[in-house]
Amino acid sequence: MPIPEIHPSVAALDMICVESAAPPTAMIAFGASGDLVQRKLLPSIAQIHRRGLLSEQFCLLGCSRTEYSDEQFRQVAADAIRHSTGGISPSELTALLDRFYYLGGDYSDPGAYERIRTRLVELRRKHAIDGCDLFYLSVPPILYDTIIKHLGSSGLSCKNDPECRQRARLVVEKPFGRDLDSATQLNQTISKWFEESQVYRIDHYLGKETVQNIMIFRFANAIFEPIWNRNHIDNIQITIAETLGVEHRASYYDDSGAIRDMFQNHVLQVLALVAMEPPISFDADPIRDEKVKLLRTVRPFDPENLAGSIVRGRYGVGRINGQDVPAYLSEKGIAPNSRTETYVAAKLFIDNWRWKDVPFYLRTGKRLAKKNTEIVVTFKEPPHSLFGSVGLHHMPPNVLAFQIQPQEGISLRFQAKRPGSKICIGTLDMKFRYQDIFGVEMPESYQRLLLDCMTGDQTLYTRFDGIEVTWQLLMPVLQAWERSDEKPYEYPAGSESFPQADALLEVDGHKWHGLLTM
Repeated sequence: MPIPEIHPSVAALDMICVESAAPPTAMIAFGASGDLVQRKLLPSIAQIHRRGLLSEQFCLLGCSRTEYSDEQFRQVAADAIRHSTGGISPSELTALLDRFYYLGGDYSDPGAYERIRTRLVELRRKHAIDGCDLFYLSVPPILYDTIIKHLGSSGLSCKNDPECRQRARLVVEKPFGRDLDSATQLNQTISKWFEESQVYRIDHYLGKETVQNIMIFRFANAIFEPIWNRNHIDNIQITIAETLGVEHRASYYDDSGAIRDMFQNHVLQVLALVAMEPPISFDADPIRDEKVKLLRTVRPFDPENLAGSIVRGRYGVGRINGQDVPAYLSEKGIAPNSRTETYVAAKLFIDNWRWKDVPFYLRTGKRLAKKNTEIVVTFKEPPHSLFGSVGLHHMPPNVLAFQIQPQEGISLRFQAKRPGSKICIGTLDMKFRYQDIFGVEMPESYQRLLLDCMTGDQTLYTRFDGIEVTWQLLMPVLQAWERSDEKPYEYPAGSESFPQADALLEVDGHKWHGLLTM
């Protein structure tokens, strides 16, 4: 594979790059005929293969209720990979597809799992695989319980065999439950058949390069961590904005809404990375320990005064990218009396020494003006302006922004003298985009997560105690909304916000940063 050209500004600098190739792996993908496998997993496996990081001793066994032969599945996989993956040669693709297999069957049929066991024995022998069995649940959450129980009762989970247990791993997609009770029940099912060390609960946002860079940025640079606290930071905003509506996910989304679909997982996981204490090492459990500890310090919502800390909205008719789009209630598959929210904005406080009284403003929504995911850190104004004699009594604050998508990058806003007058101060932005600097397309987050799972690295996977604490935080909100007759506030599709969400900040003298791309 050709080495990408690196921008001259970084080419001469020392770079430390560590990557582990995948060991021998047999991957069993449930839901192999579905959208996620074809759109994300198969292209990501192809890219790992293209980078030379996939073991020669690898095979993929697709499982689904759809009846395919091995050849039919390989053709489906080839089409998906060609559609999503650039730069893979025909010979590379053929070599990969030769290790793809398929087995149809009903998820509730015990015989299907016996056939999986028999086929796995054959494939492990054929490809000389002496490594992990990776069971990936790319199916609707309603099927998790059924599949996990059958993996356990058939012996595929290796629960009672310590030597075998080191080999079997379970990957579970979000959502992990729809409330605290269902999440706890699902975890009890998993714990009956799998040890926590075998379980990989995936949150694809944690696989994004810029999200991972938060830890590198904070803990590998001595200039930032000393000011990463209430003494220097005024407020922090986290935004995950989408232009898309519910698309083909109407039935799922109308049962979940933005708080379950995005806020409980993606938004709060990013918050934990931004605000957690330094871990003792760059290993999975120390990092996850600090994330959970941080989440436990988030001030609980007051059910009697939710309006002052969290609001919900729902998009109405509007225009996105110059095209008219329908209101949420007019989307196909949405119940006409639905009270599901498509936008959540919240103001949180973290009650610990580092962050006491620093507001964290969080928002996520659909059908907004631009697709943009960013973290914006606003520092406090200088304590005293030296330029009051010329009318500059208040200086604009410094702003540090991490843009996670669509263009990954980092920017720092500061004040500097402009040429000309004796005193001429202007705001400047120092910024970079990853693609411009490193000369490569940013890898799909599933590449990172799949490779980590194969190598047994749980750092970017959520632990159940982290999931439990986020549900505990949000249950008073969900219960209050369910008891209330109030509908979500309506905002026009294509807008950036709406008055009730703006009010969360305005009462503190702040406003949302615009949905700007780098």
